[in-house]
Amino acid sequence: MSGDGEESQSDMSKEDSETAGPSWRGCSIDEIYRNLSPFELDHVGPVKPSENHTVLYHYPIKEGDNVAPKPIKGHPKWDAHHVRLPCSEKSQYPVVADDGSSTIENRWEMIEKALLRPINTSQELQAAILSYNTKYKDQWEFRALHKLFGEELDETEAETFFEELLPRIIRLALRLPELVQAPIPLLKQGKCQAISLSQEQVSCLLANAFLCTFPRRNTMKKKSEYSTFPSINFNRLFQSTETKVMEKIKCICHYFRRVCPKEQDHSNVPTGCVTFERRFMHHSEMPNWSECSMPLGVTPLHITSDGTIEDQGFGLLQVDFANKYLGGGVLGSGCVQEEIRFVICPELLISKLFTESLRPTEALVMVGCERYSNYTGYARSFHWDNNHQDCTPRDNSRRRMTHIVAIDALAFMDSSHQYREELMLRELNKAYVGFFHSLTTPAPGVASGNWGCGAFGGEATLKALLQLMVCTVTSRPLVYFTFGNSELRDQIHKMHTFFIENNVLVKDLWSVLRKFYDHHVETKELYRYLYTELNRLKHSLPDVSAATSTRRELEHRQDTYLHNGASLTDDSETEAVLIIAAANKVSEQLTGKTGRVKSNDKDVESDCSNGVSGEPVIRPKFKQRTLLEMLDQAYTQNGPVTKKHCTTKRLEMNN
Repeated sequence: MSGDGEESQSDMSKEDSETAGPSWRGCSIDEIYRNLSPFELDHVGPVKPSENHTVLYHYPIKEGDNVAPKPIKGHPKWDAHHVRLPCSEKSQYPVVADDGSSTIENRWEMIEKALLRPINTSQELQAAILSYNTKYKDQWEFRALHKLFGEELDETEAETFFEELLPRIIRLALRLPELVQAPIPLLKQGKCQAISLSQEQVSCLLANAFLCTFPRRNTMKKKSEYSTFPSINFNRLFQSTETKVMEKIKCICHYFRRVCPKEQDHSNVPTGCVTFERRFMHHSEMPNWSECSMPLGVTPLHITSDGTIEDQGFGLLQVDFANKYLGGGVLGSGCVQEEIRFVICPELLISKLFTESLRPTEALVMVGCERYSNYTGYARSFHWDNNHQDCTPRDNSRRRMTHIVAIDALAFMDSSHQYREELMLRELNKAYVGFFHSLTTPAPGVASGNWGCGAFGGEATLKALLQLMVCTVTSRPLVYFTFGNSELRDQIHKMHTFFIENNVLVKDLWSVLRKFYDHHVETKELYRYLYTELNRLKHSLPDVSAATSTRRELEHRQDTYLHNGASLTDDSETEAVLIIAAANKVSEQLTGKTGRVKSNDKDVESDCSNGVSGEPVIRPKFKQRTLLEMLDQAYTQNGPVTKKHCTTKRLEMNN
């Protein structure tokens, strides 16, 4: 499952109906948008083909807005760096005859032969799919399809699927050689790379995933070629009989109903584009949180117990509480925040085709994916709830102005472990990669919430502070959704007010958080500890008067920047930041702190961007400890339990 952060609706006992007044706290939503319209600020630049950005359609687009972009042609590739397409001439499959003899046949021809036959029942559909996946004929049993079309839907609905919709899905899938004529690169670990596709191309690829045509993506072997990639074929989704699984299949079928062209009418074919960008940053590029002198109070924070990221986060960078294997259990039994987002916006699913599992300093940004379904409930209570008409405007590259960032949190069997310094550091850096930007204009805000909580065992009170720290360093406002929990909303708001009133800096909060693990047994309550220790820190710091007035001036100018969209780039700003950094260095020396530690087992010093001007400041480096590396290695889709359990779960994901 994904790193979900929401609670099931039945568990939302702290509803706002119990309290008077508005459901939100903090600054107004207008301040989050910097008093501009929600879609006025840029998130990313326009599509531009390059060595690191593969565009699979002709660019610039010459067709009218109501015509899908034409696919670009390229030399076919069948290697470890590109998606192995089922229509490739090199995609071959062993076929055993009745007499026991074996031949090698072109797999695409087998697929065409199987799917062009009449298919009138779920049993016939299963037989057709297994005819080109014979290795799994004794393993795959499409119980969900049999129950959905045999028991759940009435006879007319089932007939409509097999007589009308399924033939449209098959026709779209078999157009793969026409619609995808260039190789699709794999977004592999340790590399910044992007892919842009037309929505029509995505629909064709997803039709093939629905029909389980992608080669080499079903094996459960640990060292298989795609063992570090998510599953993409839909066979696992078809095997469960849980109600929530059948509701997810309804979402997928509704998507195909919307996008698959009819035999004589192609007017419903989507004409937009989508981009998937893998981000990788080296540990040396991370902020030194112990030296970040930005006040947490300058970050506009809107906390609400109403709404969801996908419904109320329009125009903002929306956080996907991801699994390191993109999509988590969306093609299985998972049905929490990430999985739900992927089935109501099925174009997100295609990220599973080419995105290798995320490493600790990696994220995936997904731009332009459209929403097709409404839903009710959550987890076991999830239900498809009819059509959704997405009215999000498009940018100049024909992408819906919906920006989603997938960042995977760590999973904790023992919740106390999340307070270890090295693990909090990992979460800070993960969020930093996701929220980072190189914009010269003010960055849009972030829409997030209880990231890595719920099934992954994280504490929302901590995750809220970590995300606030990252938003402060990246100069982004933050909208925090507590998903019905008004008590959490008020706790976060009270803490942020304390930060404002006491001029708490990022480095101040980090210095106290780092010590909490050693005190959590006797303290237990994080916020109570923070109030006590931050007050103590405030009154114990030496008076560095030369830096105080400068810091106040900087705060005032940062406030102007955050609320009015001004840009701070002049030399006096840089000088002010350098003065503050120097003053903080003096403070550290006076309090007996060291300014030099080991990083990656080497003594180094490097520059730290202060998050405002980008000018370097001498800073110490942190130490990535062995515990973090061990935990990350053990972390799999459903969270670590034991080494054997982790291995089993990874194998399941590659089925």
